[in-house]
Amino acid sequence: MSNNWVIGVDFGTAAVRGLLIDTSDGKELYSTEASYSRWEKGLYCDPINNSYRQHPRDYIEALILILSEISKYCGKEMIYNIKAISVDTTGSTPGPVDESGLPLALRDEFANNPNAMFYLWKDHSSKKESDEINILNAKNSHDYLKYSGGSYSSEWFWAKLIHAFRSDEKVRMATANWVEHCDWIPFLLTGGINHKEIKRGSCAAGHKGLWSEDVNPKKLLEFMQQIEPKLKKFQDPLYTQVYPATYAAGKLNIEWANKFGLHTDILVGIGSLDAHAGAIGGEISKNKLIKVMGTSTCDMMVAVNEELSKIFIKGISGQANDSIIPGMIGLEAGQSAFGDAFDWFAKIITKPTKDIIRNCDFINSDKKTKLIKTIENEIFKELEKGVAKIKLETSSPQALDWLNGRRTPDNNPDVMASFFNLQLSTDVFQLYLALIESTCFGARRIVETFNNQGLKIDGVIGLGGISHKSSFIMQFMADSLGIPIKIHASLNTCALGAAMYGAVVAGIHSTVVDSQLAMGSGFIHTYYPQDTRAALLEKRYQKYLIRGSFEEQANLS
Repeated sequence: MSNNWVIGVDFGTAAVRGLLIDTSDGKELYSTEASYSRWEKGLYCDPINNSYRQHPRDYIEALILILSEISKYCGKEMIYNIKAISVDTTGSTPGPVDESGLPLALRDEFANNPNAMFYLWKDHSSKKESDEINILNAKNSHDYLKYSGGSYSSEWFWAKLIHAFRSDEKVRMATANWVEHCDWIPFLLTGGINHKEIKRGSCAAGHKGLWSEDVNPKKLLEFMQQIEPKLKKFQDPLYTQVYPATYAAGKLNIEWANKFGLHTDILVGIGSLDAHAGAIGGEISKNKLIKVMGTSTCDMMVAVNEELSKIFIKGISGQANDSIIPGMIGLEAGQSAFGDAFDWFAKIITKPTKDIIRNCDFINSDKKTKLIKTIENEIFKELEKGVAKIKLETSSPQALDWLNGRRTPDNNPDVMASFFNLQLSTDVFQLYLALIESTCFGARRIVETFNNQGLKIDGVIGLGGISHKSSFIMQFMADSLGIPIKIHASLNTCALGAAMYGAVVAGIHSTVVDSQLAMGSGFIHTYYPQDTRAALLEKRYQKYLIRGSFEEQANLS
């Protein structure tokens, strides 16, 4: 064991995880997690209107819990082994701050106002605004969307800012700046008191904020002001410089050091997006596609600058310099629903049974709770047992996986999912298999989007819970892609990747690649494509494409 430790902090959708890592070998010395109490209660969210907001107090309270736990584990002497803290967060998850850089929801007058909180990545309430950005860009002499696959998403920075200003005049008047979650946390930890001092990370700025070296920040702001004149309250660009995740935002502020039980010589790294940190922790390299499989997927590649010189990959979620691996170009795509699609299916097939159990007057409450818990714990095991017995045929039921719209290729949040080839003999397992197949075919479309534009993929690295839990889905995906899929050993690649960034921030390792070599966890399994059903899957994939085209056209009419 060395005396050079770092903390990687991963702010997920529902909880924050912290890892204490030995930088010499990547050993996980301590792991802890804390959920967001308000989020758990469903506060400040309106799913019917695609509105998902998070209170900054959730982030602060959870962070205090995990860092205090890590401090207690270390004790008074060993805390000085900690050299850096680096964080990643979901994104794009921006929110309004005042002149001091304080999120508006931390002020009494906005404490319960969702419009003054952070707009979670999956908040789609700014669909109208993203459409307006796309329409104006199509008419504009300068193409602001060439680095973001040709379209702008309702999930991203500028669309959410415009929506916030249109929705709430009090919030607009009090807003001095608009800040990504991943940029605000380092500012908080370093004791920032002026919004102009917030350091913006190249990951979020490049992929969500339309930052690039050939875009004039002032001109970009003026472009957005054409869409919404209320943005003219900003006379200067929101920011004019970005930093890679290997750069230090500063040192841990004494107030926070005392609160956590840590020390003020700890460096705090520039924040990154969770998926990008996950790609680092998952040991991304050239020609490998990292696929983070959670509620949705984030699919990432890295390329050298010469390889993509003035080439803009269409249909993806963006490409940016110094993103993922500083010094390279990071590229991002993804599926809007993956784990969420399977959860949706499990919920709709089990809900009537669970309701019947709840309403039974001959079962006591304790047994009701146990029965419902058993159903929830066992449903996916039973579904996988069932689909494993099915013989897939050309005429088997088929589905489109657009349960939350489509992110890649060609972002379209309006398209919807469908099932085909159903008859009276169709059972629940055939429907589940159709859903699995559709998500795997959606993954293939992403691979083809990269391959067809000159970025060759010779291997996939699978990250996330599903990659560990479902061998059936992973084998089906390998068969669908025709590419081997390696499963990374770590279940905490985002926090691990943040720690790898932190090791460079602290000067312990020279580059991110050096961090990966020293601290990587390796791989536990490889799924190789099986040739036995390649021809059948090719036929079904072509049908999937035809049906997708039909549904998209029908959606336009």
